[in-house]
Amino acid sequence: MLLLGQKQKLLMVKQVEFGVYLKDPNTDDEQEKVLLPSKQVPEGLKIKDEVEVFLYKDSKDRLIATTKEPLIKLNEVKRLRVKDIGDMGAFVDCGLEKDLFLPFKEQTIKVKQGDECLVALYIDKSTRLCATMKIYHYLKKDSIYKKDDKVTGMVYEISDNFGAFVAIDDIYSGLIPKKEMVSNLKVMDEVNARVTAVKEDGKLDLSIREKSYIQMSIDAENVMERLEKLGGVIPFTDKASPELIRSEMNMSKNEFKRAVGNLMKAGKIKITEKEIRRI
Repeated sequence: MLLLGQKQKLLMVKQVEFGVYLKDPNTDDEQEKVLLPSKQVPEGLKIKDEVEVFLYKDSKDRLIATTKEPLIKLNEVKRLRVKDIGDMGAFVDCGLEKDLFLPFKEQTIKVKQGDECLVALYIDKSTRLCATMKIYHYLKKDSIYKKDDKVTGMVYEISDNFGAFVAIDDIYSGLIPKKEMVSNLKVMDEVNARVTAVKEDGKLDLSIREKSYIQMSIDAENVMERLEKLGGVIPFTDKASPELIRSEMNMSKNEFKRAVGNLMKAGKIKITEKEIRRI
């Protein structure tokens, strides 16, 4: 059986002017053959020799073999660079002569030329190889990470209900829950995070903030830095809306209140009805 989107060892069965035909040595179906173009044929290849190839479809949707190493194979998740934008979607470099199609409907954010996005390779309804940025079901859940481990990854999808989905090491499934999203994360952002929980199914919950006793000190420093930039005055208090605090300070209202409270106890600031002032 010929396997689209995968590497396999095939048998050379026929030579023609424009290349050689290959077949699966494990099948007797003489009609199931694929062309390996002349420029891809290894020197010295003979009838009944085996050669390892990758199978994809050419610009005319014909199955074709190549000895080139693809940047991605079926069901894998890899970072690929956007080469061009068309009427129906984008085209990403997969290391072969034909670029890989990334339909608009498979994009979790509109990509542009030069972007490096995380995609999986799948076969669409018309049996063509395509890329998707919706990689949730392609990520693994058997990582060796445990609670409080530090990890890195790329944000691949943002959900208003759940938070930011992260591909840890481009391999494992992680989530920064909505309550932990104190900064304006975007798809394709790189994040450094801390594992806060390992779920029963192996998925990882993450936080981009430190443990509370460490984060409190960091938040207090950030408040003082903001005061410095604003000439000693922050034009709102810890009674401001959570949305304003998150937008201006990149922290939750509770974290802001804790940081301001510590700074007041330390005698570094004072709070008026409408603002926070450095002392």
